[in-house]
Amino acid sequence: MDIHKIIKWVIPEFTLPRWIKSYNAKTAQFDALSGLTVAVMAIPQAMAYAILAGVPAIYGLYASVVPLLIYPLFGTSRQLAIGVIAIDMLIVSAGVGLITSAGTEKYIALVLILAIMVGIIQLLMSVLRLGFIVNLLSKPVILGFTAAAPIIIALSQLGNLLGMQVEHTSNIYATLETYWNNILTVNSIEAVIGIGAIIILLAFNRYYKKAPKALIVIVASGIVVWALQSNSFSINVVGDVPGGLPSFNIPDFQFSDLRRLLPTAITLALVQFMTVISLGKTFGFEHGYSVRANNELFALGSANIMSGLFQGLPASGSYSRSAINDDTGAKTPLSNIYAALVVIITLLFLTPLLYFIPMSALAAIIIVAALGLINVKEVKETFVAKERDGFIALFTFATVLLIGIQEGILLGIAASLIDALIRNSRPNLAVLGRVRGDRIFRDVAHFPGAQEIEGILVVRVDASFSFNNAEYMKRFILNKSDAKPITSVVVDGQSINDMDTTAIETLEMMIQDLKNSGIELYFAGLKRPVREVMIRSGLARKMGGQHFHLTPDKAVRYILKKEEEQEDDEDDQRLERYQEGTD
Repeated sequence: MDIHKIIKWVIPEFTLPRWIKSYNAKTAQFDALSGLTVAVMAIPQAMAYAILAGVPAIYGLYASVVPLLIYPLFGTSRQLAIGVIAIDMLIVSAGVGLITSAGTEKYIALVLILAIMVGIIQLLMSVLRLGFIVNLLSKPVILGFTAAAPIIIALSQLGNLLGMQVEHTSNIYATLETYWNNILTVNSIEAVIGIGAIIILLAFNRYYKKAPKALIVIVASGIVVWALQSNSFSINVVGDVPGGLPSFNIPDFQFSDLRRLLPTAITLALVQFMTVISLGKTFGFEHGYSVRANNELFALGSANIMSGLFQGLPASGSYSRSAINDDTGAKTPLSNIYAALVVIITLLFLTPLLYFIPMSALAAIIIVAALGLINVKEVKETFVAKERDGFIALFTFATVLLIGIQEGILLGIAASLIDALIRNSRPNLAVLGRVRGDRIFRDVAHFPGAQEIEGILVVRVDASFSFNNAEYMKRFILNKSDAKPITSVVVDGQSINDMDTTAIETLEMMIQDLKNSGIELYFAGLKRPVREVMIRSGLARKMGGQHFHLTPDKAVRYILKKEEEQEDDEDDQRLERYQEGTD
C-alpha cells in the first residue's frame, strides 16, 4: 500500500504555495486593502452575530482570527471572505438552545464543541468524497430557508433592540407572546438608539453602500452611550471584553451532548458547504478560475475545527463580506490573513473601546443585515421558472418559520425528495413518428410532421429504468399496444442511462404479456451500461440478438423486412413505402 497515495487521498492540494509563488507587491496591496476593508465590516458584525448565537461578543472576534488564517492553506476561492454569518448563528442558537440555556458556561462549551463537530463532518465528507450530499439542499429548500431565517433573526433581536428584558426562545409563537407580555418593559433610551441605528444603516444602504456603515453605527452609538452613562442612564452594553488572543482549549462535554448536537452539526455542515460552493463558483465564473469542492470541504472543515479549539464560533463564507472583498480587488485567499491581522490588533490593543457599545446597536446591525437577505425577486422567478419548485420553497419557508429551523430544513429536503421520486416514477414517455424524407424519429405530440409507423409502436423513454418507474412504463406500453392493432414495439433507449434488477424483472413480465398478445418487443440505441446489465441478467440472451438495434430506423427496417418474408404481397409494400419515406 502506497502511503503517499493515501495521504494524497485524505489531504487535498496544499494551495498556499500556489498563492505565494505568484505573489508580488501589487497583489499584496490589493489583498491588504481588501482585508482591511472586510475587517472593518467584520468586527462589528462578528460581535453582533455572537450575540445572536447566544454567547458573549468576544467569541465572534475569536472566530474572526484562526479560521481566516487556516482557509488560505487549502481553499481555492480567491475572493471568499471567511467569518461568522447570521444564518449559521441562527442554526447554532436553535440547536444548542434545545439542550441548555443561552449564556451559561455549558452553552458556550457546547457551541465550541459544535464548531469542532461541524469541522469533523466536513473533513469526513472531503475524505469520503461526499460533496454530492449537498445536493440534498436543493435551491428551493435553500431559498425557503433563507427567506424565513431573516424573519426569525429579526424577531429574536427585537428584545435587544428595544431594551426589553426577555428570555430567548427559538419558537416564533413563544417569542411573540413574550414580547407582548413584556411590552411595558421597553427601555426608551435603548429603543431610540436601536431605531436610530436602523435608520442610519438603511440610509447608508441607499445612498452610500460602500461606507463602513456598521463601524460608523458602532462608533457613534458608543460615543452616545459613553456620554449618557456619565449621567447615570441605564443602558445595556457589551461591557468588559477580555483583551488578548484566543488560547487553545478543549471544551468540556459529555458524549450524550454529542449525540444531541449531531443533527444541528450535520445541518450546519451542509448549509455552510452549500454557501461556500455557491460563492466560490460565482466568483470563479466571474474571474475565470475553478473551485475544487473537495478542497473547499477540507479547508472549511479544518477552519471550523481550529476555530472551536481556539474558542471561536463556526465560520463560513459570508455573502456580503465576500462581495466587499471582490469589489476592493482581492486577488488571493491571503486577503483573509490581512483581515485576521486587523482583528488581532483589535484584540490586543482596542478591546477597552468596545465596552460602551450598546446591545441595541448590535441588534440593529443584525436586523438590517438579516432583512437584506430576503430576496422576493428570486422567489417570484422560481415560481415562473418552475411552479413546483416555488411551492417547495414556500413550504420550506412556512415550516422553518412556524415549526423550527432544523425541522423546516428536513421537511423541505423531504418534500424535494418526494417531488423527485414522483417525477421519476412518472417519467416522460413519448410516442415517436418518422419525419418524412428522413430517418429521424420525433415525438408526435410536439412534431406535427412526424408520422407513426403502421403496425409498429415506437416509444422513447426519457429516464433511467428503475424500481420506481418500471411498472408505470410497463402499463404505458401495454395500454398503447391495446389501443390500436400493432405487431411490434420499439423502445428508443438512447435516453435510458441506467437499469436496475426491478426493471429487468418488470421487462421480463412485459415481454411475456406482449407475446401473449402476439407483439414483439425491440430495443434501439441502448447505452453500453444498460446493455451490460441486460446481458449479465440473462435478459438479452432470452430475447435474442435480433431484438437489439443501433437506431429506431434500423429496428423498424428489420421488423418490416421480417414481416415482409412472412406476409402476402399486399403487406410487402409496407417496407417499400417506409423506404420511400426516408429518401
